[in-house]
Amino acid sequence: MTCPPRILVLPPRLTASARTLRATALRRGLRIVEATASAVPEGLGSPGWAGWPEGEGWPEGEGPAGSPRDTQGTRDTQGTRGAGSAESTGCTGSDGHAVHLHAGPSFADVVAPALGIALLEAPADWLARLPRALTQRDIRAMTIGEAYRLRRPAFVKSPNDKSIPALVYADGSRLPGPDAVDPATVVLVSDVMTFAVEYRLHLLDGAVHAAGQYAEAGRLRLGPPDGDALAFGRDVLAAAGETLPSAIVVDVGRDDEGRWAVIEANAAWASGCYSADPDRALETVLRAAGPATALSPHDRAFVR
Repeated sequence: MTCPPRILVLPPRLTASARTLRATALRRGLRIVEATASAVPEGLGSPGWAGWPEGEGWPEGEGPAGSPRDTQGTRDTQGTRGAGSAESTGCTGSDGHAVHLHAGPSFADVVAPALGIALLEAPADWLARLPRALTQRDIRAMTIGEAYRLRRPAFVKSPNDKSIPALVYADGSRLPGPDAVDPATVVLVSDVMTFAVEYRLHLLDGAVHAAGQYAEAGRLRLGPPDGDALAFGRDVLAAAGETLPSAIVVDVGRDDEGRWAVIEANAAWASGCYSADPDRALETVLRAAGPATALSPHDRAFVR
């Protein structure tokens, strides 16, 4: 059976990292579908979706509420096929396309269900359940309603998106109020920890598949992966790999005292690749946001 090219769906505005992954995907033979700002409510077959296969719109009976099932053809942005497992597997049928996605949560939450894409992410309380030896600080998962009662400085963030700004808050009264956020919203509350250097690890099938430095002393600074960072990543996988999906991004860092700690886990489909090998980062993205029909039994527990 010959598989049609895989499709990578991208949002209207591309970050530098997304542009890198786009170029990598084209080089490897994936077809790129890019949306304009108005394309999502119009449907996949509308002119706002550059590159969507000729004559194909939203799957039957699906799509954003109120949108037409438009089947207009659009221009093709397919590149030449390259070698590698990332595009040689995952065929959905004799005439079906394996569709993947790289985008932020707001875009992904609208588009992925209509395209049959399963978005993998870590459990909301994953960071809070790690042993102290891997975090070097107290981390708790709680509702933001409970966090309002904090009377000390704490670092507070959303577990899997940016709905609550990730900041050090002087106390709970500084958090977004109940007029802006549902009090039942889960947040991660941790002790404040400063990192001297930070690395992003792209994890795939229980191994560190790609990695790179992205910050130093709190400022953006790209660089190659550090051997100690890779070793710590392997320690994290040995201790907690079974509690993560098969494709995920984990950020780790070292403080001024030389202690290594997990900073956070992020969905690979929504994460920048920074200085990591873009081919290997792309492979992690494709697994993290691909056809729901291709999910492994292990990954079914980690769908957003």
